[in-house]
Amino acid sequence: MRIGLVAGPWIPVPPVTYGGIERVVDSLARGFAAAGHDVVLAAPSDSTCAVPRAPGMRPAHSDGLGLAISELSHVVRAYAAMGDVDIIHDHTLTGPLYVERPDQVPVATTIHGPLSADAVDIYRAIGRRAAVIAISRDQCSRAPEVPVTRVIHHGMDVSSVPMGSGTGGYLCFVGRACADKGLLEAIMIAREAGLPLRIAVKMRDPDEIRYFREVIEPMLGPNEDFVGEVDDAIKYRLMGEALAFLNPIQWSEPFGLVMIEALATGTPVIGTRIGSAPEIIDHGRTGYLGSTEQLAGFVHEAESLSRAACRKAAAERFSEERMVNEHLRLFEKLLAGEAPPGVPDAIGLHQNL
Repeated sequence: MRIGLVAGPWIPVPPVTYGGIERVVDSLARGFAAAGHDVVLAAPSDSTCAVPRAPGMRPAHSDGLGLAISELSHVVRAYAAMGDVDIIHDHTLTGPLYVERPDQVPVATTIHGPLSADAVDIYRAIGRRAAVIAISRDQCSRAPEVPVTRVIHHGMDVSSVPMGSGTGGYLCFVGRACADKGLLEAIMIAREAGLPLRIAVKMRDPDEIRYFREVIEPMLGPNEDFVGEVDDAIKYRLMGEALAFLNPIQWSEPFGLVMIEALATGTPVIGTRIGSAPEIIDHGRTGYLGSTEQLAGFVHEAESLSRAACRKAAAERFSEERMVNEHLRLFEKLLAGEAPPGVPDAIGLHQNL
């Protein structure tokens, strides 16, 4: 197959620091190529993913982040530069609705965000022309009117992540500086458990900066070590030496890539039982899930969990190879006309649900 991949305009592929979607796109692009397929990636021109890239793309730019006009400009360039491909996997919101995309080329798109009322309207329309991929059963269940063709969990290259020892004597939190991610709750959990907390957060957008300055910064004390936004090497070392990774999210997150990153380092995850978390964490084996109020009580129990079991779960259930193969099987069905747009693949959904 000749596969076209479309990433968003705001973050390079792969990202230098924060960028979960871009990490997934990078894994897919490299994985498709390693499986013997031709890949062309339409991404910001300063991307470094080691596959052929579509010409004429602009560098990543944070101005206009999340705005439709910025994404649409990128989409127009991406489809014009895509060339002769057999199938397109689009990771933007607006791309699958673009009227100038070639009708004869099947398109698949991945829902990376929550299915809000507005998003449901968009993906219902997309589903009439493209295959829709959900990233968790929880995400899929929240909008049964969206014609999801397949549920495919994210994966990552676990072999590239060093196994940690868990001997640092601290808890850690990695995420964005926002209320949904549960940073405030992580601070309180660590204090109640009597362990220091190391904090690595993305804090670039105005809302993130405001939340940190107004809510988090006044709370910081000697128990908290704020390390800021970090690259992968530092992040994996931070996770790997932690006794446990705190993920007390306060919203139904469609998929928490950070959880499988922690498991890859061998570190168990302690988090709230909402969103996709129960699909990723095996309670009592690779971490503990519960209400926010229960989590501090799980911290010292996590010391007895097998770090090898955490690593094994990441490698077996959330590998890059598994994610790539599930996408390729879907693409083959689409090219054969066996999973037409707007019609969920009942077999695929049954297997994944």
